[in-house]
Amino acid sequence: MSFEKDYGIILKGIGGFYYVLKDQRVYECKAGGRLRLGDMTPVAGDMVTFELSGEDGLITSIKPRKNSLSRPPVANIDRLFIVASAASPKTDPYLIDKVTVIAVREDIEPVILLNKCDIDRCDELYNIYTKAGFATIRVSTVTGEGIDSVKEMSKNGISCFTGNSGIGKSSIMNCLLPNKNLLVGMISRKVARGKNTTRQSELFPCAGGFVIDTPGFSSFDIVKSSSIEKEQLQYCFPEMTGYFDKCRFSGCAHIKEPGCLVREDVERGFIPKSRYESYVRLYEELSKVKSWER
Repeated sequence: MSFEKDYGIILKGIGGFYYVLKDQRVYECKAGGRLRLGDMTPVAGDMVTFELSGEDGLITSIKPRKNSLSRPPVANIDRLFIVASAASPKTDPYLIDKVTVIAVREDIEPVILLNKCDIDRCDELYNIYTKAGFATIRVSTVTGEGIDSVKEMSKNGISCFTGNSGIGKSSIMNCLLPNKNLLVGMISRKVARGKNTTRQSELFPCAGGFVIDTPGFSSFDIVKSSSIEKEQLQYCFPEMTGYFDKCRFSGCAHIKEPGCLVREDVERGFIPKSRYESYVRLYEELSKVKSWER
C-alpha cells in the first residue's frame, strides 16, 4: 500500500491509545485535544499525522476518509471480502446481498469468496454473483484453491472480511498471514495497559496491503450503516443499471408497476430471482424508515 510521505496509518485503537504504523515502525499515540473536541474520532484505517515526544506520539490530524464503517469502526476500505458457502453453515443469499448493497453504496469493492469449495462447489451461488457482475472466487483452505487470488487482491489498500459464524473467515486470514504473530507481539508489548479491554478492529499488513476481520452479517444493518433511501437502492444492484428509464413508467421502483422490464427479465431468468427478492425485501425495509430516522 502506498502512503503519502507525512502520514501513518492506524492499525488499532484501544483504551484511548492508537497504534500507528509509519516507516515500518509502530508508534503508540494519543489523540490531540483538537481531535477529541471534534466530530471525527480516530479509527483503524485512518491516515494520520502525529508528533513525537520521546517514543510516544500525539495525533494532530486525520486525512479525510473516502469511506467508513461503524461496526467495526474502520476507515478507508478498498474491498470487502464477503465469505459465503453452500456447505454447512449454508449462507442465506439475502445476507450476502445486504452487505453488497452497503459496499456499493460506500464505494467499496465487494468480492464474493465461496469457501469450503472442497466440500461443495457452490455452483448456484457462483452463477448468481458472477451474473450480477461481482468478482467471485471459489476458495478452500484445505486444498489452497483460490488463496493465491485472494492474496493478490489484498496487495493494495485495505481489505475487510465478513461472513456468518463458522464460515471460515479466520482460516482464510490465517492462510494470508503466516507471520501475523510478529505484528501482534510488536503491538502487545506496548498495549499491556489495555490487554483486557474489549477487542477492537485491527489491521494486519498483508502482501503490501492490509487485511482486517469484521463482525458477522448480523452487524450490517442497512438502515443504520448507510443513509441510502429506497429510491437509490436500485443503483446498488449492478445488474439493474441497464434498465434505468427503460421501464414503461419513469421512476419505476421495479416492485409492482406494470411494464417493468426488471420484473420481466427476472421471469426470463436474466436476473437471478434471489437477487430480485433481496431487492424487494430491502426496498420494503427502507420504505418503513422515516426521514428523521436517517
